Amino acid sequence: MAQTQQQQKLCFVSVGATAEFPALINTALSADFLSALQSQGYTELLVQYGEDGKDAFDGLMKQAQSGVESSGLKVSGFALDKAGLGRYMRRAKGGSKTMLPGVVVCHAGSGTILDALRTAVPTIVVPNSALLDNHQAELAEALSEQQYVIHGKLDNLGHALQEAEKLRQRQKEWPPVNAGMQRQGKGLKGILDEEMGFLD
Repeated sequence: MAQTQQQQKLCFVSVGATAEFPALINTALSADFLSALQSQGYTELLVQYGEDGKDAFDGLMKQAQSGVESSGLKVSGFALDKAGLGRYMRRAKGGSKTMLPGVVVCHAGSGTILDALRTAVPTIVVPNSALLDNHQAELAEALSEQQYVIHGKLDNLGHALQEAEKLRQRQKEWPPVNAGMQRQGKGLKGILDEEMGFLD
């Protein structure tokens, strides 16, 4: 009799390639966030910690060792992937017999957000407040208001994880939640008629 593979669920965390964001790594490895992941059935936490983040990641992993062990999560990290982050985001999207839909948690860099949106995986965007200007916060707020992403905060990432599950459900609705007022209430037939040019 063939043994069935255990289903996996991935939380992929990305800090981007250029600016350090140790606070996001620290929060991702916190006991509270690990517990939130465990309670929602996650099996793996993968952290892209950036070009200069290896020492910070290794140090935080040592501090979080007991929390990681008690969570039962597989936790690992890497610096950069010159081929991009798409394959990790696609893994987080899930959709196979062995891979359940997961989540992406990322800094509010426009390139990373666009990659996540293209993959159509629920995304929690966490602005890096250590940067000089506030463009990341502005971008996170604007995309969150339009219901493309969840605007996450370092002090409440577990709550954002719950909101990401709600976003996943809303993304399955038709018309899309961010389709604009002109598409509200038309239903699938009305939208198809409009796209095909069959207007009353």
